[in-house]
Amino acid sequence: MPEVPDLEAIRTFLNRRIIGQVVERVDVTIPVVVRVPRDEFVRLLTGDTFGEVHRHGKFLLFTLASGRIMVINAMLTGRFSYVDPSTRKHARTCFVLVMSDGCELRYVDQRFMGRVYLVMPEELKAIPQFAEMGPDVLSLDLTEDVFKERLRKHTGQIKGILVNLKFVAGIGNAYSDEILWEAGIHPYRKRTLITDEEATRLYHAVHSVFDWAGPIVAEKMTESLDYSEWRDHLRVHRRGGQPCPRCGTTISEITAGQRITSFCRACQP
Repeated sequence: MPEVPDLEAIRTFLNRRIIGQVVERVDVTIPVVVRVPRDEFVRLLTGDTFGEVHRHGKFLLFTLASGRIMVINAMLTGRFSYVDPSTRKHARTCFVLVMSDGCELRYVDQRFMGRVYLVMPEELKAIPQFAEMGPDVLSLDLTEDVFKERLRKHTGQIKGILVNLKFVAGIGNAYSDEILWEAGIHPYRKRTLITDEEATRLYHAVHSVFDWAGPIVAEKMTESLDYSEWRDHLRVHRRGGQPCPRCGTTISEITAGQRITSFCRACQP
């Protein structure tokens, strides 16, 4: 799943390329991910001009000169490419936007779980999950006090709270493991057992992890965007059986449904 470092890198890359670019042609090959009628999607996008790309939580918002916004929630397997037309298309490319600079913006989704919308700004809250989101995890409004106040409103295991978009928007499964490892907190601890000092550590761990990971992922997208999931830099997530980079204890890994949780039992009591 693309998470905040991935989406921020994609957003930054595209803002260097597509602002002012006109959509010359729209090819929808797998319409199931497009949540407006195909003909309407093609008609409204063709000839429109891209403005700045924004991000809120795990949604990318592509502003357009018409005032519309193309909103993409990539979910688990949505991927983006901005490439020369001669570049071989990935299997399950859902749509292609041919741009006036000669490049193509492509959206690929292996499981067709992503959702693509084309709305006016006043319609954003009608998009599923959009109105439910808490403040963005990187928002300046999410101060330590606000973070702690919102944390107190939730019950259950701390990892489950971190990935709950109603708490804050943008933390996913992989980086929640990294944040909890950085903070030294067991992922299955109950929120009611988290001390104020631990909540402070957790808040600062969110920012230190994203500050660390962001440049690493962005470096992968300096020259081209043909996105695949980059996770080689992660320190604990999907590192089950390997030594903890902090203390050397073997990292534990638990799979529940589609969610893998990785943690160090020594560092994260």
